[in-house]
Amino acid sequence: MAKPKILIEIESYGIYTQWDSQDKALPKVRQFTTTVPAKVDIEFGLIISIKKAKNKKIRYCIYHPDIPDKNGEPMPPFDGEEYIRSNDWNFYLGDTLWEPLHDKVGDWRMTLELEGEVIAEKTFSVEEELPYEGADFWYRNRREGIKGKAAPR
Repeated sequence: MAKPKILIEIESYGIYTQWDSQDKALPKVRQFTTTVPAKVDIEFGLIISIKKAKNKKIRYCIYHPDIPDKNGEPMPPFDGEEYIRSNDWNFYLGDTLWEPLHDKVGDWRMTLELEGEVIAEKTFSVEEELPYEGADFWYRNRREGIKGKAAPR
């Protein structure tokens, strides 16, 4: 009898609502993006859907810029393992930023492996200043007290 084929899909990625590891609910995507503003407590990552792989083990890893530890040495990547608990399972892999922000700027690569094979990966670029687009442009102008002028008719 043939083994059932494992189905893997990245459901969403980008900036999310705050995640509570004690809550069963996964965070909700706020913006699909791979560019993240360097702001304290911003939540970013990806949600992956895995079907037909119950009881298998996945390995996750977050490679971050060379963030120094309390001794000034670069911290190792954050990694671990998790068992797939059902045949229709969703998993959130993400991180948040903390003070000081200047050493968090750069690329954050997130990977998930199943049976030694990378099944999902995304690289997020954390940037100090991002260009304002769309509604963010108008919100920034209102917040900073910049008044626009109507175009002549």
